[in-house]
Amino acid sequence: MVEEILGKKHRGEKIVMLTAYDHPTARIVDEAGIDLLLVGDSLGNVVYGLERTTQVSKEMMLRHVQAVCRAAKKTPVIADMPFDTYQVDRPNAVFHARDFMYAGCAGVKIEWFKQCLTVVDDLRAASIPVMGHIGLTPQTAEAMKVKGRGEEEAKAILSQARALEAAGCFAVVLECVPDGLAAEITQSLNIPTIGIGAGPHCDGQVLVVSDMLGLNDRAPRFVRRYADLGAQTLAAIKNYKADVESGVFPGPEQTFR
Repeated sequence: MVEEILGKKHRGEKIVMLTAYDHPTARIVDEAGIDLLLVGDSLGNVVYGLERTTQVSKEMMLRHVQAVCRAAKKTPVIADMPFDTYQVDRPNAVFHARDFMYAGCAGVKIEWFKQCLTVVDDLRAASIPVMGHIGLTPQTAEAMKVKGRGEEEAKAILSQARALEAAGCFAVVLECVPDGLAAEITQSLNIPTIGIGAGPHCDGQVLVVSDMLGLNDRAPRFVRRYADLGAQTLAAIKNYKADVESGVFPGPEQTFR
């Protein structure tokens, strides 16, 4: 997995990454030929209706990881490490990460924090592939806003990217950073950058699947909706309701004799 992703960067081929949280969605994503599948802790928001990703537990993540990995026959699966498993319980980060690897993951993703590099060192020493995440880091962000517009903050994010590469990360997610900064980081690294709200110059892109399919009421500005399944699903359910109430369903085709 790591060699293929690195190879795509060096060949100038874009990397396509998408989230999935359940077996049916992962099966479709896998069939579509997506390069990487992320079981993100964003499931706390889009699946459980939680306000913050810090409320997502390891047990919640593992249930969804297992379902996704059963469906992903070709696409490597990356799992977000929940906040508690590496920022709160940093000494046992390897133990927690191994549980995700045993569940079928090809690697784990961690967000930047003060002791991030120590965790990356520990995970790499245990031969666990690690994807970094810088810019806007939802687990610790106080507000959803663009990071790196100021000179000092931009320098810090660039420094973080280089440090993650040096520590052995195979890729870095750039979330909500200006396109110029994303381009500079992408050009300065030998490992791929995966953008989300970071413009077109990254080596790849990732979106939350329910955002791009129109299943959420609201989506961030950087999302392009490729379908409006929310409206289509609502219409289908209303049609079903009307058919049951009027006696049209079930019809002869749905009835055993």
